[in-house]
Amino acid sequence: MNRPYIFCHMMTSIDGKIMGSYMETPEGNAAGDVFYNIAFGSHPYYKHQGWLSGRVTTDDNFTNYQKPELDDNAPLVPEGDFIAVNNAEKYYVSVDPSGRLGWKSNTLTYGDTTAHVLEVLTGKASNAYKAFLRKLNISYMIAGEDSLDYAIAMEKVKTMFGIETLMLGGGGVLNWSFIQAGMCDELSVVIAASADGSSETPALFETRGGLAGDSPVGFTLKNAEVKEGGSVWLRYTVKN
Repeated sequence: MNRPYIFCHMMTSIDGKIMGSYMETPEGNAAGDVFYNIAFGSHPYYKHQGWLSGRVTTDDNFTNYQKPELDDNAPLVPEGDFIAVNNAEKYYVSVDPSGRLGWKSNTLTYGDTTAHVLEVLTGKASNAYKAFLRKLNISYMIAGEDSLDYAIAMEKVKTMFGIETLMLGGGGVLNWSFIQAGMCDELSVVIAASADGSSETPALFETRGGLAGDSPVGFTLKNAEVKEGGSVWLRYTVKN
């Protein structure tokens, strides 16, 4: 298998939402701590070298919808990929096909975890955006011309950056896209003992905008544990 072992690790409300005001309840906060400690923290269950999220999830959590500082007159950058750091302890792999995220640094901090930013682009990303990433010493790879080629992206993640185990961390469209592509091996879900009933917030899996198919997929339960705050941690293998 010329790609990392990929597990999707998410926290949801009882009604399957991955964002929302339920996260601000005592039960939501308790589940959030459980979620973090499973994959990060000082003694995580998963020993992964990076985690991957989509552009919207990245903007929601890290880049805050800031615009990149582009120089449209930047000299033409070399073709292909750019490896700024190939031995980081942890990578944050950001799927940003058109090159729109406004990074300020080549690292980010999540809790007590620091990660080197690795952008996954397509041929739609401009020369100005790639020059912007190079100026910040942010690694990037090209995976597909007009749309993301998951197989190429995951092969490069493994062969170029040494990522053997990768966490898939949302949003719902990206999660489902990987499952539909047969490229997610395991599902880990922490369900908070709270909900807010919103119909506007994203779910664990989504096909929004026709970006992924809606073929049903089965899962095999591996383990279930009751955790703090009435939360539950469920682990499944994906029936690819």
